Amino acid sequence: MVRLTEKSQVTIPKAIRERLGIGPGSDVDFVEDCGVVRLVKLDGAERKRSAVEEWLRTTSGSGNGRMRTDEIMDETRGPFDDLDPR
Repeated sequence: MVRLTEKSQVTIPKAIRERLGIGPGSDVDFVEDCGVVRLVKLDGAERKRSAVEEWLRTTSGSGNGRMRTDEIMDETRGPFDDLDPR
């Protein structure tokens, strides 16, 4: 059994750290499923996927739907008057 500190931190038992091959600086994630939380060691691809999923969660529904994507890009970047129209 582990106990949360006042800062909501836990110490991962040594046997689990060794089994997962994790140590200081390792990237891990907590995954909740039906009230059960799992500690998952992340590799490079999983770390990127986790970051993208977090970004999607935080930005989902943030658009107001008043502008199309091309209109937003024109507003952000400005007109492309300097391009050769060929």
